This record gives sequence, C-alpha cells and structure tokens, in this order.
Amino acid sequence: MPNSNYQISVPGKLFIAGEYAVLEPGHQAVVIAVDRYITATIKNRSEGNKLSLPQLGLLDVTWSGYGGKANYSVSDQRLRFIQNTISLVDQYLQEKSVELRPFELNVTSELDDKDSGRKYGLGSSAAVVVGVVTAMLHYYSEKKSHISTELIFKLSAIAHLRTQGSGSGADIAASVFGGWIKYSSFQPDWIFNQLKQGVSIGELIEKPWPKLLIDKITPPKQLNLCVGWTRTAAATAPMINKIKGLRDLSPTLYSKFLQESSTAVANLVRGFEEDDCLVAIDSLKENRDALIKLSDVADGTIETPMLTKLVLVAEKYGSGKSSGAGGGDCGVAFVKGNSQVEQLHSAWKQATILPLDLTVSQSGASVVDTKTV
Repeated sequence: MPNSNYQISVPGKLFIAGEYAVLEPGHQAVVIAVDRYITATIKNRSEGNKLSLPQLGLLDVTWSGYGGKANYSVSDQRLRFIQNTISLVDQYLQEKSVELRPFELNVTSELDDKDSGRKYGLGSSAAVVVGVVTAMLHYYSEKKSHISTELIFKLSAIAHLRTQGSGSGADIAASVFGGWIKYSSFQPDWIFNQLKQGVSIGELIEKPWPKLLIDKITPPKQLNLCVGWTRTAAATAPMINKIKGLRDLSPTLYSKFLQESSTAVANLVRGFEEDDCLVAIDSLKENRDALIKLSDVADGTIETPMLTKLVLVAEKYGSGKSSGAGGGDCGVAFVKGNSQVEQLHSAWKQATILPLDLTVSQSGASVVDTKTV
C-alpha cells in the first residue's frame, strides 16, 4: 500500500442565535462555520503512533495499543478530546474489520489569538475532534465514497459527548457541514443509553437520532455579520450548570425562556427565507432580550459588561448579542450595508472591542490528499 498524507482543514464555529435553548430537544439554533481553521495532518508511520500539538508544547507524544487499551507516553488533560476520539474511531474501524496500522498525527489551530493564546470561543475542541475523525477515516478507508458527512458528524458528536459529558453538537455540525445552519440537537441521554445497552458504534451511526436537524440556510443578500471580541475567554461549564439549575428549580421561568428563544430563532429563519434584512436584525435583538432575562433569573452572567458595551454600540447600526455561552469571548452583530460595517468596526475599536476579520466558511471539513509511493 502506498504511503498517504492527508491534510484536513476544519472551520471553527460561532453561535448566532438559540444558545442554551438548543440544549433542549426540539429547540432550534442558528450556527455558522467561520474561516479560522484547525489543521490536522496524518501520514503513514512504519512503527508506533505519534501525535504532536506544537501550540500546546506537546511534541512527539507516542502511544501503543488501540481503542480503550491505548497507552500514551504523556499524561495531560489537554489530550483527552483527541485520545477519546482516536479510541472511538479505533472501535468503529475494528467493528468494520479494518486492520489498524500506525500513523503520525499533527494538529495546529488558528482558533486562538496568536499573540496571547487566549481563545476566541470558536469551538476549538469540536473542530479538533472533527479533524481527527476525518483524518483517521480517510487514512484507513480505501473507498472514500463511504465517508459521508453524516458519518463524520455522528462519530465526532459521540466522541465529543463522551469527553465533555454534555452539549448540543451544534459546534460539531458547523465544523462538518459549513455555512449557515439551522440546528436542532439529538438527545444526549438517548446516545448514552444506547451505548449502555451495548449498541455498537456502527449500529448507533446507522440509526436515526431523535430530534436531530441539520439544515443549510441562506442569509438575506444585504445582511452583514460582524464579530467583535471582548479580549477575555469564557468558561462555558459553570453557566450551563446554572441554567440547568434554573430548569429544575423554576420550570415556569425556564419554559418562558424556551418559548421566547424559539420565537426569536423562528423569526430569524423567516427573515432568511424572505430575504428580509430588517426581520433578521430585529430577531437578533429578540434573542438577546430572552438571554438577558434568562441570565437575570439564573443569577449568572451571560452578558459581561464588555459584551453589553459591544451590543450597545452595535445597536446604533443594527443589532447585536453575545455568542455561545457568553461570559466573555465574542459577540455578533447584524447590520445592513457595507458602510454600516465600517462604522461599527470603528466604533467597536473606540470602545476597546476588537473586530475580528471573520467570514462564513461555506465549506465544512475538507481534505487534501497528497500521496507518495
């Protein structure tokens, strides 16, 4: 068999609308892929597996064994997403009677600030998982036509869920499919129950996943998306835990939030379908209002003072809101027309908000194959 080098590019993501609500079955969000990428390169190796993540200072990490029996030369929590992903793909391939062989894997990222190393909040763990899954499937598969986006998504979602223990999978969907996506989550409890019941990974991939919806959507022609960074990183888990607490302690308030979020997302999608800029701009504000109320009753901080500043500046030109879990990271804004973009960027800079030069990546995970004999 000839040696093969595969280079995988995987876009990061940004939530536009529907955060938190998307964690509940049947509730939708809008998420995008952005043109900052994780790059994973994989190539044949004569003996022993090797992994390098140069930006983390993890070079030439080796391991022996496959699946859950792999032994790594380095013990580091930062490797857990990659280790769990390799283990899961090993398991899937062994179910398919694929003979496993050593490889060398290198992962680099554009999803963090190159000067400070601080995260923008572009979904780096999800993009890394998608990159590893895509790289391994192409490395081992002789028939590339068998590698579907659905297969990559589901394997990545399982690996990410196993590692993190929760999540909607929207960031996975953005990285796999690219573009603007209307998304409704699968049910994590259903995935865990299937695995506990002994369902194989291959069987789980083949089954329909309850409530899962991944649809491409197209924004209005005159709508411009702007992204601003607060220069602080956010911790997602604490806020999610507070929201879960509200769901249990105040179900009526939580249900009201879900209804308001659903209405805002439905209006956003309608604005897209009708090519109506103003409806889209208004719907973003609706979703922000719902999140502010949620934050207040949950005694959390979805919108930090810097994110509030970002939004108030954006509202002079269109509308804005936090993106993702909030508590830092990025905010997004909708404006109509290119002149509004320039004015907003200038105003953000004066408010010490850093405009990010991001555009929507229309393609998801992509593969370049260079073969050497």
